[in-house]
Amino acid sequence: MAGHSKFKNIMHRKGAQDKKRSAQFSKLSREITVAAKMGMPDPDMNPRLRAAVNAAKAQSMPKDNIQRAIDKASKGDGENYEEVRYEGYGPGGVALIVEALTDNRNRTATNVRTAFAKNGGNLGASGAVSHGFDRLGLIEYPVKAGDEDKVLEAAIEAGAEDVESDMGEEGGHSIWTSVDSLHEVAKALEAVLGEAEGVKLAWRPGLKVDVDEDTARTLLKLVDTLDDDDDVQTVWGNYEISDAVMEKLG
Repeated sequence: MAGHSKFKNIMHRKGAQDKKRSAQFSKLSREITVAAKMGMPDPDMNPRLRAAVNAAKAQSMPKDNIQRAIDKASKGDGENYEEVRYEGYGPGGVALIVEALTDNRNRTATNVRTAFAKNGGNLGASGAVSHGFDRLGLIEYPVKAGDEDKVLEAAIEAGAEDVESDMGEEGGHSIWTSVDSLHEVAKALEAVLGEAEGVKLAWRPGLKVDVDEDTARTLLKLVDTLDDDDDVQTVWGNYEISDAVMEKLG
C-alpha cells in the first residue's frame, strides 16, 4: 500500500469551498433522488443512497432537505435524471472525465462542450481518456480521523487496496477499494474511524501530469466552469498542481 500523495489538490482546489452553497445542495439533492429511485428509499438498505446522504450531511445539508429529496423519488415526483459521462482534454493535454446527472442531454452536452472549447480544451468521444484511469471505490476521511498509521492499519484490516494521506490543513485520507468491495470496506472502516466524509465510485488516474502555472490557471478555470454547471456532479482529472504553483495562483 502507498502512503503519501498530492492527490488531494484534485479535490481541494482553492476556492472550491467558496462555491455557492445552494448550488451544492441542489447537486446533492439530485444524487439522493437518483440513488433513492434506483434502489430502496432506505439508506440502510441502499449503499448508494447511504453514501449520498452521508455526503449531504458532511456539507451540513439540513435533514428536511435530505428527506425531501428521498421523498421525491418514492413519490415519483420531479424530473427523470440520467447519468452521462463526458471525456476530453484540457489545456496541456490534461485528461478530464466529467460525470453528470441530467434531465436534458442536449443542454448538458452543449454546456460541457462550450466549457471545454472556451478554456483551451476539447471534448472527445466516449472512451477517449477513461482508458488512462481505473474505476475504483473511494472513501474519504478528514485529517482528524487519525494519523497515517492508524488509518493505514484500519484500511488494510478492512480490505482496502490503497491509502493516500495528506496531513496538511486542507488534506485528508483517501482510501481506495475495488468497485465491488466499496460498501463492505466502508462499513468496516466506520466501526473503527467513524462516519466517512465521502463514499463513492471514482476515477483514479494511472499517470499524473505536472502542470505549470499558465496551464494550471486555464485548467482550473475550465474545471470551475464545469463545476458551476448544475448538471455536472464531479470532474476527475489526471493533473498534479504543486503547492508552489497553487500559492502563485491563490
